[in-house]
Amino acid sequence: MITNVSAGDAKERTGKVVRVKGAARYSTGNNVWQPLKVGETLKPGMIVQTAKGGSIDISFEDSYVSTPRPAGPTKSHMNTFQPTMEQDMVRLGEDTVISVDKLTVVETGTDTITETELDLRKGRIFGTTKKMSAGSQYKVKMPNGIAGVRGTIYTVSADGVVQVLVGSVVVAYTQPDGTVVTQVVNGGYQYDAKSGQITPIPDYNQKEMVREAKEARIGPNTPPTTFAVDQTLYYVSPRTGQNGNNGGGGGGGGGGSAGFGLSTGGGN
Repeated sequence: MITNVSAGDAKERTGKVVRVKGAARYSTGNNVWQPLKVGETLKPGMIVQTAKGGSIDISFEDSYVSTPRPAGPTKSHMNTFQPTMEQDMVRLGEDTVISVDKLTVVETGTDTITETELDLRKGRIFGTTKKMSAGSQYKVKMPNGIAGVRGTIYTVSADGVVQVLVGSVVVAYTQPDGTVVTQVVNGGYQYDAKSGQITPIPDYNQKEMVREAKEARIGPNTPPTTFAVDQTLYYVSPRTGQNGNNGGGGGGGGGGSAGFGLSTGGGN
């Protein structure tokens, strides 16, 4: 059974910046930028950018517990957080730009329907998504393509490489001749949209994704989670892991003093 919900029933969700490493900034349009700090609220229409060597974590859940930083000197904008057991979380790697295009939620009385749309313009993101209702959508746009994510642990790069540790992602990508190719990417595999090839995720990248999942503390206060990838078991403890990772993403050109390599222009 499909429940029809009008656009007027939808309420706006927000994202919370729960971790910042290095330099990051945001804009609400007109190419006016502000430094991004822990606790910042992100809404549709905002553009977020990390500098070389920077990374940030965004939680799209309203409930999270932030551990205050101790008194005295600390690393710039560093913090720790305890996300909910199931969460929609995105980590921007270094030299990455995304715009938040859509964040809505509808309570039908019997179900919760969410719509999330992110536009990855440059770099790489790592993300986790909770199990969604049938009517919910979670999309990551990239140049010449879009990835539909459902209940998974994944990475998406602006150059068209999608990796799935657990779950599945459906990728629709426009080829140079204008044809659109649709591909399902299952857990343990990666898809390169430019070459059209599906291959097992290299062991190093699998371990990187597990490490990032540990740092995101997927499933706190729950039994440890075991990921089965290519017949190899990777143990992830919800109670361990250090905040602060180097993130991924490609190199950028020269930018301002903070190391930003791209001007994104005006609004979306």
